[in-house]
Amino acid sequence: MARVRYIGAEPVTVPELGNRLVQPDEMVEVPDARFEGYTCQPALWEAVDEPRVDEPAPKKTTLAAKPAVTPKEA
Repeated sequence: MARVRYIGAEPVTVPELGNRLVQPDEMVEVPDARFEGYTCQPALWEAVDEPRVDEPAPKKTTLAAKPAVTPKEA
């Protein structure tokens, strides 16, 4: 979860956070997917901890199976 700080002048009720009343200068956790929905309002919210970006998993490489080699007769 990401964190943002409410920098508005008056307390605000945030329906997305279960109708939580957020006070001025209060820090709250928000879903990572909604982080930009808060920070796009710079007069009201500032970023504290940005969403965590998971590192992509390393690619798995497998060796291709090769057919068995049979010895040639002379």
